[in-house]
Amino acid sequence: MAKQDTRPTIRHVAALAEVSLGTVSRVLNNHNSVKPAIRKKVLEAIDQLGFKPDAIAQSMRVGSTRTIGCILRDLTIPPLMAFISAAHDTLDAAGFSLLISNTEGREERERTLLSSLSRRRIDGIIFGNYTPIVGEFRDFLLELNVPIVLFDRNEASFDAVIVDHRAGVFQATKSLLELGHRRIALITGDQHLYLARERLQGYQEAFAEMGLSPDPSLLSSKSFLASAAYDVATDMLQRPEPPTAILAGGMDMLSGVLRAVHDRGLRIPEDISVIGAANSDLAELHSPPIAMIDWDYAKVGRLAATLLLDRINGTAESEARHVIVPTHYIARPSIGAPRAAEPAKSKRKAAKPKKDAAAAV
Repeated sequence: MAKQDTRPTIRHVAALAEVSLGTVSRVLNNHNSVKPAIRKKVLEAIDQLGFKPDAIAQSMRVGSTRTIGCILRDLTIPPLMAFISAAHDTLDAAGFSLLISNTEGREERERTLLSSLSRRRIDGIIFGNYTPIVGEFRDFLLELNVPIVLFDRNEASFDAVIVDHRAGVFQATKSLLELGHRRIALITGDQHLYLARERLQGYQEAFAEMGLSPDPSLLSSKSFLASAAYDVATDMLQRPEPPTAILAGGMDMLSGVLRAVHDRGLRIPEDISVIGAANSDLAELHSPPIAMIDWDYAKVGRLAATLLLDRINGTAESEARHVIVPTHYIARPSIGAPRAAEPAKSKRKAAKPKKDAAAAV
């Protein structure tokens, strides 16, 4: 004889709360037509019975999976943990699960993940893409017909949470210029991406404000990867006229810059000043601690989740909304005045007194 299923059902909840099945369903789906007093009775009955709705059956009835996708370039970057945690908590409180995916900065993987999430009837996507949203790729995103909130990307067709990288880099560059630095290197990502362009703009504006022009050879906009930052910094530091300061313009680039500096046997800040982007344990625990351009990553995560929920629930305005998150510059002992240029070794040798000829006999 089959064992009888004793799990509480929606009918048990309706009977205990003395409401209709439709009312319980509306409460479960967070419908705003339910009066507060009735909602309270239903929730108390659910709690008393220990009722757990069938998520699959519920999604089939309402056309929703109650799941949000989050696509990021690299999940190993420490500052992103605060972003993910805050987004998760915000969505979880609204009854949504968060599914996180890693693109490794590859456009084909971005497309595969986006298509897969769309086929699974995902309710929305938080997208920290690595591919410029232009032309055919922009059309591809729009044709998914899924609410999308961009993270740190500026595109008119989508809601977005944008970090003010321009202001942060401006403050950091200006602080170095005021200390006397002129050969300041900026190492950042591809200029086709919004955040790299904004960092370059802030860097150039700081020079312009002081009536100066940066050395174009000290600007690199190739990749946000730590390995790329290492290669570029190594090349710059080996030049006859190396930079006196390096600004690592990317979340994951500081480690590459520091490795290049240490491989050259240089001291921070005596030989070179260093500033990073996005605070981390590495920056705080390094000796000396590294000056940073910082922002509230948890706030970015909460805002991205909130914008997406508004779009899903139909409470957002028809036009895309862009929210700007401010940055601030944290001065630390990794910056100092540039070291005065030393005379060439050949000149120092020439200045030594000649040996006495008699003594040489």
